[in-house]
Amino acid sequence: MEDKEMTMDRIAIIGAGPGGLMLARLLQREGKRVVVFERDRHQGERPQGGSLDLHEETGQHAIRSAGLQPEFAAVARPEDQGDRLYDTEGTLLYDRDGLGDDRPEVDRGALRQILLNSLEPGTVRWGHRIGAIRPKDTSFEVCGDGWSEPFDLIVGADGAWSCVRPLLSEAEPSYEGVTLVELGFDIDRHPAVDALTGRGKMFAVGDNRALITQRNGQRHIRGYAGLRVPEGIARQWRALPAEQLRAILLEAFIGWAPSLMEVVESGDILAIRPLHALPIGHRWRSAPGLTLLGDAAHLMSPFSGEGVNLALADATDLAQALVSGQGWAAVSASEEAMAARAEIAAEGAAQGVEGVFSSLGAASVLEHYLERTKT
Repeated sequence: MEDKEMTMDRIAIIGAGPGGLMLARLLQREGKRVVVFERDRHQGERPQGGSLDLHEETGQHAIRSAGLQPEFAAVARPEDQGDRLYDTEGTLLYDRDGLGDDRPEVDRGALRQILLNSLEPGTVRWGHRIGAIRPKDTSFEVCGDGWSEPFDLIVGADGAWSCVRPLLSEAEPSYEGVTLVELGFDIDRHPAVDALTGRGKMFAVGDNRALITQRNGQRHIRGYAGLRVPEGIARQWRALPAEQLRAILLEAFIGWAPSLMEVVESGDILAIRPLHALPIGHRWRSAPGLTLLGDAAHLMSPFSGEGVNLALADATDLAQALVSGQGWAAVSASEEAMAARAEIAAEGAAQGVEGVFSSLGAASVLEHYLERTKT
């Protein structure tokens, strides 16, 4: 489609994650017609993951742009910004409470609920899995099981395995060699894990393995046992009974301090999460009527702490471009700005994975914390 022929009156967003929902909110505030397609049958079908820290210039900026500061303030947890680091013997190497930082935590589910509540009724179409996206005249047709609908613009906000990205790019996520087993803890039943975690998140690191816990809302702690395993092994783990998988983890972390082994011994096993990433600096040739944001555009490991912040910033920039009146040129410019911003974060994420899951133990992680404290 040539730019001069293009209108952007009918907009489809694929994926009801934070980035897609933020874009829908911002566009609706400008009077745009938006539909969000989500494959989940309802918002509670899948666990939404753990706590997120929103940064001033990206995530928080998006919240302000969307006019959702009061709702965010009501659920944010500025008191949970601390960091702790242990070695495998349970020695506390680093402890910072994070008070005064400007990276308030919020549960992913709570953030999603704020965004869903802010949308016009019927904006999200639950249970709509996309089967195909086809060019049609000067627009595109989104097709599913027994339905199809035309749109002027389709935004892929559908994460790692996006169905929109292959229309723009041949890049595919690659396995980073590390898998996390997600664990859950109720604070009232697990006081030892509560004490271990402190006011924020805890890392225990050694010999290509890591235990991580992070304080969430609702008196809950989310944990992860991470180690280097082949991707095929990680896939096999998904079919194992919980206690058989726990036995594998207990053997992998044998010799670690009893206080740390409590994380593996007592946590409820919630999910298996192999880490994948798109190539650092991923870009595509801009094509009117199709674009990407968030993990669909720049998937990276969570070890940069930037994922949701980038998705929310992407949504803010794209919304501004779409209402600017400057046509697709503005969208192309926002895509390049997004890619440049994400490239820096992706480099940090890759370094983070290598630093945590290394033979150097906690030394490189401690150095990172100390350097960050200096700045």
